[in-house]
Amino acid sequence: MDNKKIFIILISLGILLFNPIASLAQNNGDVFVVPINGNIDNATYQFVQRELKDIEKLNPKAIIFEIDTYGGYIDEAEKIKNLIVGLEVPTISFVNTKAESAGVLLTISGNNIVMAEGSTIGSAEPIPNTEKNLSYWVEELRSTAITKGRDPELIASMADKSIEIDGIIEKDRLLNLNYKKAEELELADFISNDYEGILEKLNIEYDEIKVSEMDFTIRMSKFLTNPYVLSMLLIIGFIGIVVEVFTAGFGAGGSVAIMSFALYFGSNLIVGNTGWASLIIFVAGIILLFIEAVVPGFGIPGIGGIIAIVIGLILASPNIEIAIISIIVAFIVSVVVIYLFLKHGQKSPIFDKIVLNTKQEGDSGYSSIIDNRKYLYDEGIALTTLRPSGTIVVNGDRLDAVTEGQFIMKGERIKVVKIEGSKVVVRKIELK
Repeated sequence: MDNKKIFIILISLGILLFNPIASLAQNNGDVFVVPINGNIDNATYQFVQRELKDIEKLNPKAIIFEIDTYGGYIDEAEKIKNLIVGLEVPTISFVNTKAESAGVLLTISGNNIVMAEGSTIGSAEPIPNTEKNLSYWVEELRSTAITKGRDPELIASMADKSIEIDGIIEKDRLLNLNYKKAEELELADFISNDYEGILEKLNIEYDEIKVSEMDFTIRMSKFLTNPYVLSMLLIIGFIGIVVEVFTAGFGAGGSVAIMSFALYFGSNLIVGNTGWASLIIFVAGIILLFIEAVVPGFGIPGIGGIIAIVIGLILASPNIEIAIISIIVAFIVSVVVIYLFLKHGQKSPIFDKIVLNTKQEGDSGYSSIIDNRKYLYDEGIALTTLRPSGTIVVNGDRLDAVTEGQFIMKGERIKVVKIEGSKVVVRKIELK
């Protein structure tokens, strides 16, 4: 091989090696925008962490954190704050609409604070507002404010009602500032409504502004892990179980319960609030309750099942206090639903829609009312366990029936004591 060919090969290798570096250099002037919206939770932290990891590889000129939140979990806000403070590139906190509660900590974590017209910041009192929580949170705000050159007492007064600042905030009130007052008190560096105006004011030259977006999975998980939504999922799930117990066969109640609990655990698994252990414990509790339903009486399986379900739900929740409150509310609602079913369910048109009581007759066509009066006071056998609904056999006919509230085990003798429309009400025949 002559020297000319060797030279050509070396030049070609050089182009291949340096071309990626040249391409990367084209991104050095980009500014990235990371939105922090909605409830501050583990999903928010994961999103910010993932975005910053990718952005840092591109040598950003600056990062804008666009904040619009009523707050959220303090521990998640602190983790996001640590990510922001640890960056070695210029960071800008852009309050677009509101930065309340935990949003205050995120805002003061940036090197610069910019507020849009009409925006507000403040009201950062912790929930629950115990002495321990308040002391920790206020010092966290003070420490971050000092680190970033902000007035620590001004920031602390947003969380602690006992702080009084002459001419700014009275005692027993939380500080909340609009955009103009924030600029006047030098909390906000200036006011701007768009990214271009912010970068021009800060004399930051850039090639492009690139805005990050949450994918559908994260957005849906954030919605489902909202404390109010989680509470509703629990309530719907428990009501679904109650409806399933009071109706024969597997139907709408069981399907709704499965969907509700699947969303409850699935969303928390996706955002990292819990692991598979909580789901396994919950399923074990359901299995124990099923065993209890098959075995007469209420004993160890039933108690163990309830305890396992409660533990599983608490472990899956992002917050223990919220989980306990949600479970209590769901339990109370379930008890009310059980009471209504036992007292009015057999007469309710809603119950008619849950339990199919229609039939197709060859001679008369479709009939929405079944005349079961011929079975009144007849005796038969429970074909399935009635809890309190199930299937019985009377005079050789299979019928859907409900008890007066008690459980009747499969194979026990029963007597039809009441007919209400198409509903057959039975009572256990006590052996003498």
